[in-house]
Amino acid sequence: MTFNALSPVSRLKHKAIIWTISGADCSGGAGIAADIKTGHSLNVEVCHLITANTVQNSEQLRAINPTTVDILDAQAQALRFDKPPSVIKIGLIANSGQVIWLVTLLKALKQQLANVIVVYDPVGQASVGGNLSSLTPLTLRPLLALIDVITPNLLEAKQLSTLSSTNIKHNPLSLAEYIVTLGCKAVIIKGGHTKSSVSSELAKHCPDLCLQSLNSTSSPISIKTFELSSPRIATSYSHGGGCSFASALASFLAHDYLLRDAFTLTKAFINQGLSLSRKLVKNHENQQYYGAFEQGSWPTKAEHFPQVISPLALQHRTLTKFPALDLAAKEKLGLYPVIDSLVWLKRLLPLQFKIIQLRIKGKKPAALAPIIKQAVQLAREYGCRLFINDHWQLAIKYGAYGVHIGQEDLENADLSAITNAGLRLGISTHGCYEFLLAKQLQPSYLAIGAIFPTKTKDMTGQIQGLENLRQILPLSGSVPVVAIGGINQQRIKQVWQTGVSAVAVVTAITEAQDPIAATKNMQALLD
Repeated sequence: MTFNALSPVSRLKHKAIIWTISGADCSGGAGIAADIKTGHSLNVEVCHLITANTVQNSEQLRAINPTTVDILDAQAQALRFDKPPSVIKIGLIANSGQVIWLVTLLKALKQQLANVIVVYDPVGQASVGGNLSSLTPLTLRPLLALIDVITPNLLEAKQLSTLSSTNIKHNPLSLAEYIVTLGCKAVIIKGGHTKSSVSSELAKHCPDLCLQSLNSTSSPISIKTFELSSPRIATSYSHGGGCSFASALASFLAHDYLLRDAFTLTKAFINQGLSLSRKLVKNHENQQYYGAFEQGSWPTKAEHFPQVISPLALQHRTLTKFPALDLAAKEKLGLYPVIDSLVWLKRLLPLQFKIIQLRIKGKKPAALAPIIKQAVQLAREYGCRLFINDHWQLAIKYGAYGVHIGQEDLENADLSAITNAGLRLGISTHGCYEFLLAKQLQPSYLAIGAIFPTKTKDMTGQIQGLENLRQILPLSGSVPVVAIGGINQQRIKQVWQTGVSAVAVVTAITEAQDPIAATKNMQALLD
């Protein structure tokens, strides 16, 4: 399953619209107030349907006053064609009548809007104490089949597990796997309320788990799991944090991010807000005062982004850092040709490139061996950093400068053998989740793409664009970043101006009428 609410082009034409269907908190911390503040912070237009007016403050929940279904439906119909949503975020549902209405509404909207995404935060209990809803999981069951992403905390996930006729282990993965069987296409179990009984060290971290169903027809269901962790941030300004999490996720999905990247950005947004509130706690006389979660801006600081927990990262957690690229202070790599033959290598080496990648597909190792051997010798004569794409065994055998490995081939590559041989490593990434994961492997450089649509590879749903490139760059630290994908002579200058170390090109050279003239022109643009 891929979430693609808007294309990168349409994103520039108007603000994405999200609907929030939730309760109003008169104390301003949670519900509609949190959703609107979060949406505006993340540059989406927010339309709101209030399911209930609650009476609460920072100490207690006193009353819930549901809105009639007639009023809610009139509001939805007024907005349905005038301001159709890219994403709908659902929070407090006050009674069973609202569940029935929501099921009917969502079915109609999904027929009208093929790509609309529904995010549901199953609010059961107020953080100040007291039940916000008396609805049972059984009452909610018809709604769950229409939900694209559900975002319970651990307690809420356990409550949903009561629908099962068998006992389910109360760990996040088991709970998420069960919730997917209820019809939800993806589950994010938030770890903010998790208290580890395993060790005090684990209790210092806040893990969030995302489980995504990749299809709904096969049996067993094919799933993908993403896990993020950050140091736990102690603050009493967290009222509305759960609402803000779901509305931030909705906002990032409305901006056309894949779920894994929207999940990562949401985690960073929450970390940023909790960090901002630390200053408020220090300056407040009452350290136990329960304040509203502090919505910040679009997260860009590396300190707020989480660590990716994955089998790949765990497998290589003791991996030695890969050698650097031998660049002088502030020196950049410049133009980075990616070519597929010795013929092209011989034509380009005299142009004094700092780096070139040899990417040959479809040949068996026996046929590749003499090509790579000769390529390494040629590049060495010209003092060029030659990276061999994927074929790390041959790159080691013939002493190449480095290896470039695609995301899909990382699991099968022997990274220890590569670093032990003294080779450099470049890794392809497609979005902030993969970027953070690859950075944890301590490579020599990180490639991010596709910046624009490209002829060489189907990158549906993974086009980054210039703005996303700018947002990812601060996460790199001291690791050089290479931009790749759909970059031609007309686009290369604006890509270079983002601050990347290198701009990789393929067809801009190999399909040019005069490849040498085109190459020299692009080199001049990067001086």
